[in-house]
Amino acid sequence: MGTRVVPLLASAGHSITAIVRTPEKRAALSRYGAKPVDVSLFDADRLRQAVVGHDAVINLATAVPPASKALMPGAWRANARIRRIGAANLARAAASGGATRYIQESFAPIYEDAGDRWIDESSPIRPARYNRAVVDAERAAQAFTGSRREGVVLRFAFFYGPDSDFLHGMIANVRRGWAPGFGPDAYISSISHDDAASAVVAALTLPAGIYNVADDEPVTKREFFGTLAAAVGAPEPRFPPSWVSHLLGSLGDTLARSQRISNRKLRTACAWSPKFPSVREGLVEAIAKRRRT
Repeated sequence: MGTRVVPLLASAGHSITAIVRTPEKRAALSRYGAKPVDVSLFDADRLRQAVVGHDAVINLATAVPPASKALMPGAWRANARIRRIGAANLARAAASGGATRYIQESFAPIYEDAGDRWIDESSPIRPARYNRAVVDAERAAQAFTGSRREGVVLRFAFFYGPDSDFLHGMIANVRRGWAPGFGPDAYISSISHDDAASAVVAALTLPAGIYNVADDEPVTKREFFGTLAAAVGAPEPRFPPSWVSHLLGSLGDTLARSQRISNRKLRTACAWSPKFPSVREGLVEAIAKRRRT
């Protein structure tokens, strides 16, 4: 996300400081127009110094494990620590440093299963055990709001893109003949990395609150994985029986939900709209770009 958001901010004329954790990301973000700073989200004192003088602070930090390790014990611990402790530190640093806007990434599939009903930001949430720290990160943004400060939460749907580990894992499963999800008639909501990045930039003008970031037309999982299979030249995949989801713990619970998530609030509040209104076009483009690179 950072490598997509930073160039968009730079092209809009913003001066950008970016926290980086590896030399490779330092070099990449420098090329994109950001000033890298080496500071930990868990070092509250240095973090406060780093954000002084910034008008807006954007927290996109995660440590999502690769799909191959997502079911291993402790795989989500680092990600939870970032969302629980890192987000709180950064939001407090932003407030004390004089920032008037704080933007926090979040995860839209924390909503309850809703069948074929549309889900908006007022719909009930039910975080799974592995992602319950999402709520802590959202609370940090909400605590930032007040005294002319705007805290914005962006609940992103499932990401996909040509460089996405999520997409890579799905392709591998589909080529083996299986859909990596449960319930062919259940809905899945998604968003391309590029459209998610443009939503982050749009959030610089949003009123405080929670916003869903998803494409315009959620599809059933049968259509989602069928589109993916056709794009990679594989037969339409089979779906595993629903009881298998119970063997995958809280991650399986999330993958089994039906979520038809609406982006209406975001589209109404600003000029943002997705380049890919539906995953039908977005997946085909992502796979074509993947092949070219």
